[in-house]
Amino acid sequence: MDQAEQLRNIIKASATTHNRPLARVITVTSGKGGVGKSNTAINLAIQFRKMGQRVIILDADFGLANIEIMFGTVPRHNLCDLIYQGKNIREIITWGPMEVGFISGGSGIAGLSNLSREYLVYIIQNLAELDAIADIIIVDTGAGISDAVLEFLVASGEILLVTTPEPTSITDSYSLLKALSRHPRFFSESSQIKVIANKVESQNEGQTLFNKLNAVVSRYLKIPITYLGAVPQDNQLSRAVMQQMPVSLQSPQAKSALAYEAIATKLMNRELNQKVQKRGMAAFFSHIVNGKKF
Repeated sequence: MDQAEQLRNIIKASATTHNRPLARVITVTSGKGGVGKSNTAINLAIQFRKMGQRVIILDADFGLANIEIMFGTVPRHNLCDLIYQGKNIREIITWGPMEVGFISGGSGIAGLSNLSREYLVYIIQNLAELDAIADIIIVDTGAGISDAVLEFLVASGEILLVTTPEPTSITDSYSLLKALSRHPRFFSESSQIKVIANKVESQNEGQTLFNKLNAVVSRYLKIPITYLGAVPQDNQLSRAVMQQMPVSLQSPQAKSALAYEAIATKLMNRELNQKVQKRGMAAFFSHIVNGKKF
């Protein structure tokens, strides 16, 4: 029995034993930095909480603690403490505004591929606990097309791609999708890629941005992408960031906050998301562990 099959059996046994539902894992990514990816992750988390969903954010952006800075909180522990210090999953969760949970990935995720089976069993079983703690888990990846980012995207069944009208952002978004489409373990039929147009001047600009990206993706990559919505340029959002507070909490009637609310509502629409498969966090990470080392 190879490691992949062993991990699948561990996940099945854990789910059967605890009879727990699987969390919905949503991965937020971007082709370049500075487009508002982490802001999107945080504000969608707040909007989901307002809808009664239990939410945890995993900050998988190695070296850049964007989530904790925006939350105005410093986590006492991160994923490394789970892997190497024997902490359990509940001990490494930091609770932010509106009881949104937050896990700092640190550099722990990058070392998963090198761990022994015993360590992996412990980690996978702990990660399975997240399915009992959260309804939705938002994974905030690093920006760009590094191997680590691609591994997260390949493991995710639901990808939110944040882009802006800047030509470099559109080009980098295309480059990310191109790299993803060429990944040996990426199958477009098992992943949904949804685009958010950020920092736009109007809804029309957001739709035009998506149309441009979709035209080249459809022609050259042959992978389906869908348009989720637009978030406008907003001075109130900028002020909220400076004050380390999500705009959805500080100024819930701001035009950016209302845009995040509309996008979250769309994501929770059952009819629009019938094909979304809840994989759970243990399956998500086992997929990463069984990929190539990074």
